[in-house]
Amino acid sequence: MAKRKGMEWFDYLAIILLIVGGLNWGLVGLMDFNLVTFIFGVGLITQLIYTSVFVSAIYSAWWLWMGNR
Repeated sequence: MAKRKGMEWFDYLAIILLIVGGLNWGLVGLMDFNLVTFIFGVGLITQLIYTSVFVSAIYSAWWLWMGNR
């Protein structure tokens, strides 16, 4: 596998989604306030956001694991 020189757009997207997810979980843990549900309600968009954060976490874990080899 060739080494990459810089971060690709997907890397930045994954980081942004992980930050959003971390902030949301922090709000849930500290104040019992779910910002994503507050903004988008309960439905498909909220599920897509949660799924995107999940995929970003899996991708980031894989990237971290493979990048250290």
